[in-house]
Amino acid sequence: MKLYAAALDFRPIAEEFNIPTVFPDDLVDAAAQATDRFADQRRDARDIAFVTIDPAGSRDLDQAVHIEARGTGYRVHYAIADVAAFIEPGSSLEAESLRRGQTIYLPDEPARLHPAPLSEGSASLLPDVDRPAVLWSIDLDDAGEVMDVQVERVTVRSVAKLDYDGVQADLDAGRMHPSIELLPAVGRLRQESSLRREAINLRIPSQRVERGVDGRYELVIEPRPDVMDYNSEISLLTGMCAGQMMVAHGRGLLRTLRPATPEGEAEFRFEVRALGFPLADADSISRFLAGVDATSAAGMAVMREAQKLLRGSGYGRVENGGAEVHAGVGGHYAHVTAPLRRLVDRFATEYCLAIAGGYEVPEWVLARADAVVDAMHRTSQFANSVDRACLRLTEATVLAPWLGHNFDATILHTDGQERRARLFVHEPPVFGESLGAPEEGTRTSVSLIRADVGTREVQFAWPAD
Repeated sequence: MKLYAAALDFRPIAEEFNIPTVFPDDLVDAAAQATDRFADQRRDARDIAFVTIDPAGSRDLDQAVHIEARGTGYRVHYAIADVAAFIEPGSSLEAESLRRGQTIYLPDEPARLHPAPLSEGSASLLPDVDRPAVLWSIDLDDAGEVMDVQVERVTVRSVAKLDYDGVQADLDAGRMHPSIELLPAVGRLRQESSLRREAINLRIPSQRVERGVDGRYELVIEPRPDVMDYNSEISLLTGMCAGQMMVAHGRGLLRTLRPATPEGEAEFRFEVRALGFPLADADSISRFLAGVDATSAAGMAVMREAQKLLRGSGYGRVENGGAEVHAGVGGHYAHVTAPLRRLVDRFATEYCLAIAGGYEVPEWVLARADAVVDAMHRTSQFANSVDRACLRLTEATVLAPWLGHNFDATILHTDGQERRARLFVHEPPVFGESLGAPEEGTRTSVSLIRADVGTREVQFAWPAD
C-alpha cells in the first residue's frame, strides 16, 4: 500500500533503515553518459502511436501501450524501457543496481533503483523523443486469450504522457485516446480470463493523509480508477507470456507463489464474513474479490486480508524442466515490465529476447542469475519492512489526537491465552491490536490507549471505557 502524506516526515524511517535516497556523483555522471549499446540491433517501431499511463507527475516511465483490432481479436503492443541497453556488465551502475535490487517507495522520497539521468531521462519512455525499448507484440483472440507472442528490440516514440485520472475521465466521457480506446475491452476480457484461472487479483487502494481545519489528520482511501485495473491487466498478460515462454524453453527467471493453505483460506473466509461479506465455503474467492468495492473501508480490509493468501512469494530459476507457478495469477509468471524499478525485469527480459531471437542467453545474464534472485529476495523483504514502518507511522500520527476515544471495530482473531486480539477499526480504516479477549467475528467498541508516533505503536483495549 502506498501512502501519500506530505504532512508527515518519513526521513527518520529512511535514516533508521539506512535507505540510500541519493546516488554518489560518479554514478550520476555514469548514468548521464550511458548510451544505447544495442543501437544497431533495433527495428524502427516509431510508426506505432504508443502512449504511457502513469500516476500524474511520474517521470520514470517503464511501459507504453498501443492496442489495435486484429480480425475478431486484438493485437497488444507493449513497449518496455530497455534499461539493459544503458548498463554495461561489470560497470559501477550494474554493481549499484545489484545492491539496491528495487526502488524503495518512501511516501515522500523514493529511493530509486537507478540515477535520475537514466530512470527519468534517457531510459524513460517520455513523450515526443526516440527511446530504445523491448517490444512485446501479443495477439489475442475474441475471448482475450493469447494466440501468438513476439519480442524484439526496437526504437519507439511515445506520442502522449497520460495519467490515470485523466484517462478515467476520458473513458467516462467516451473520448479515449485512439491508441488505447480498446484498453477497456481488452482489460475486461483479461479480467474474465483471470477468473477462469481462479487468479487472486488484489486491488489494494492507496491512501492519503489529509489535515483538517482542527489540525488533526485523517486517513482517506483514494478512489481506484477502472483504467488502473485495465492497465494492470496488460502488465499481467505480458508477465504470463514471459513466464510461459521461459518454461517452454527450460530457462529463465520466474516470479513464484505457493498456493494458499486450506487453513489460510478458512481463516480468510471467516474474517471476510466477520466484516459483513457473504462468502460461503464453496464460493470462489477469485470471483468474490472481483466483486468487492476496494475503495470502501470494509473492502480495503478484505483486500488487505487477502494478502495472506499470497504469502510465500519469491523468485526462482527455471532449471532441469522444473518451474514453480504463481498461484496468484494462476500460471507461470515473470517480472519483465518494470525494469526501471526492479532489477529482475532487466535480466528476465534478456532470456525472452534470446528465446524469441533463437540465440543463446548472454553469458553476462547467466553469470548473474543467482545474484539477481538473491538480491530480489533480500530487497523485497526490506521493502516490506519499510512499507510496514511507514504505515505504522501514518496510523500513529492519525490516531494520536484521539487517545482515550472509543472506536467501532471488528474482531478478526482472538488469542484467549494471551488475552489479545487483532482487529479492524472501520473509521479511520486501520488494523490494530487490542488488549482483552473479545469474541472473534464480533463488532464491538474498543478504546485507544496508545498512539506513539516516536515508536510507531498503536494499541486498543477491550472492553471500551
